[in-house]
Amino acid sequence: MSTRRVVVTGASSGIGAATVRAFRDKGWNVVGVARRADRLAALAAETGAEVFTADLTKQTDVDALRDYLAASGPVHALVNNAGGAKGLDSVENSSVEDWAWMFEINVLAVKRVTTVVLPLLRAAIADAGGSADIVNITSIAGHVAYLGGGGYNAAKFAAHAMTEVLRLELNGEPIRVIEVAPGMVKTDEFGLVRFGGDATKAVEAYENVPNPLVAEDIAETIVASVLRPAHVNLDLIVIKPVAQASPTRLTRGPLTVR
Repeated sequence: MSTRRVVVTGASSGIGAATVRAFRDKGWNVVGVARRADRLAALAAETGAEVFTADLTKQTDVDALRDYLAASGPVHALVNNAGGAKGLDSVENSSVEDWAWMFEINVLAVKRVTTVVLPLLRAAIADAGGSADIVNITSIAGHVAYLGGGGYNAAKFAAHAMTEVLRLELNGEPIRVIEVAPGMVKTDEFGLVRFGGDATKAVEAYENVPNPLVAEDIAETIVASVLRPAHVNLDLIVIKPVAQASPTRLTRGPLTVR
């Protein structure tokens, strides 16, 4: 079988960049997609991955991505990783603009990319047989509501529902639909975006938490789910650090036997 090719969105940092590295380490061809061309260029130089600059909230950019992928080779897997959170305000007081941004990047961007990549996944199966994969990165915020979650909960619950519906729609085709729902993951940018660039608040979120997850933990889980035998579908993978029992139950300080 020829080398398989995966598209990873949100590839310029965090989980996305780690996922590009992890697939490349397994010998896959990878197309990393993100808005920041300079970050993508550095990732391409480091890993040998292909890169494509696109704002996935813009249909013209997504259409250009489709055309690039169709012209440059088969696509066997898609990792919808682009996403993010803004704010921890109440439903009453939070910003409608923040909610709209979260829905655009966590839900509509996933829908846009899935729509244009699905025909390419089907074409790769038709040409060479086998199977294909769609991996949607959601969050435990898409399964459990919490104070301050408002818009992010709403967006990630929607992303979870969309993933469930997509799996129903594709039943009967050799296309796996996998959801990875991380809990607390310490990355360079998630907290900065959520707290409007406040580096102090971003650091405090992880302060004294023993061994929060890191981007590489999620990337390894994504790759492992895709590398399972083709008849095995890991429908939903919830992954949290041991210190986190739920979005609202988190240990700060050493884990000890009681």
